[in-house]
Amino acid sequence: MKLNRRHFLRAAGITLAMPWLESFAPAQGLAAKPRRRMVCICSPLGLQPAYFFPQKAGKDYELSAYLEVIKDYRSDFTVVSGLAHPNVGPSHDSHFSFLTAAPHPERRAGFRNSISLDQFAAEHIRGETRFATLSLGESPLAWTRSGAPVPTDHFASSVFARLFLEGRPDEVQAQARRLRDGQSILDSVRDQAKKMQPALGAHDREKLDEYFTSVRELEQRLLQAEEWAKKPKPKVTAQPPRNITDGVDLIGKCRIWFDLIHLALQTDSSRLITLDLLGTSGVTPGIPGVTLGHHDLTHNGRDPGKIEQLKKLELEKMKTFNVFLKLLKDTKEEGVSLLDRTMVFFSSNLGDASTHGVKNLPVLLAGGGFKHGQHLAFNPNNPPPLSNLYVSMLQRMGIEADKFGSSTGTLTGLEAVG
Repeated sequence: MKLNRRHFLRAAGITLAMPWLESFAPAQGLAAKPRRRMVCICSPLGLQPAYFFPQKAGKDYELSAYLEVIKDYRSDFTVVSGLAHPNVGPSHDSHFSFLTAAPHPERRAGFRNSISLDQFAAEHIRGETRFATLSLGESPLAWTRSGAPVPTDHFASSVFARLFLEGRPDEVQAQARRLRDGQSILDSVRDQAKKMQPALGAHDREKLDEYFTSVRELEQRLLQAEEWAKKPKPKVTAQPPRNITDGVDLIGKCRIWFDLIHLALQTDSSRLITLDLLGTSGVTPGIPGVTLGHHDLTHNGRDPGKIEQLKKLELEKMKTFNVFLKLLKDTKEEGVSLLDRTMVFFSSNLGDASTHGVKNLPVLLAGGGFKHGQHLAFNPNNPPPLSNLYVSMLQRMGIEADKFGSSTGTLTGLEAVG
């Protein structure tokens, strides 16, 4: 069977994209241009600065409580303090400018957004993947050049269908029913996969097995989430605590999103992905020891009890992020990890959610082929624009850009490998 990088398995109207395999490499030793990717993640209700930022700058810093969770990847990420978008005022509406740096979203009246980082990059690499970009989560982070929001996929099941259940609407619905009946999408392409095996080397066969295992596990998590959504909640006689109206599996949803992003990157279905990791508002997030909603906990009035609950919630979020980094680190592409090919930008539009403050944003950049393992500390009262980091990221994508948003250059201290 002849193989190429756009190879797919097809059966019963269903198309399953393949991960990158060594057997897809160009013939006669011609080296393909490395695929560079970018994932931008926003936690809109911020992260507590005291538990996120290290006290010391440079490489020899002591891990903070949140960074301790991802300590296994210390050499794979850089944490940055002090950054902000100039002319973006304190407000939840700063979310609109998170990836655009457009000034004064807090004024609403007369505000017009500009193009977001991912869409700017898509203009330069559009056509190289099935989906130029994927916009995931609760609220849009992606904006077009005209300042219109890019529609966001709110449901993981619909993203899974877009990635793997290509076909006529009736074929997609039929496969969705088969999934609910316990039949994997992989069952539909099993015969083709077997025919493909002899053409693969031992390493590629092992990689394909890992990929199929990831697909099956994600299918199971999606089905479990769907089944739990159908089940009635238990009845109790006790009075609910104040501000609690329901329970939500916030961490389970985060995990599913990260699993989907990993598969999208692994199959080269998209290289530009945004994810809005909005927590629960007036509902409890289903985390032991947390009895209030995420929004209530961030607006805590410095109440020690609420701060401790918020720490538990944010630590659980960081644990899901750790699993995501592991997935990328353990996935190989042309002899290097997928993390080395993927810039993972994890941050928030708020530096202090309790006051809607927008200074000293929590910024972490992992992977992507940079010299990591450091804490870059800038003066929060006179910082470089956050857009300087965006210019560095665009250039690492291979895009000849020296300006984006409010940038004044690239981010000082952040250097690419090679």
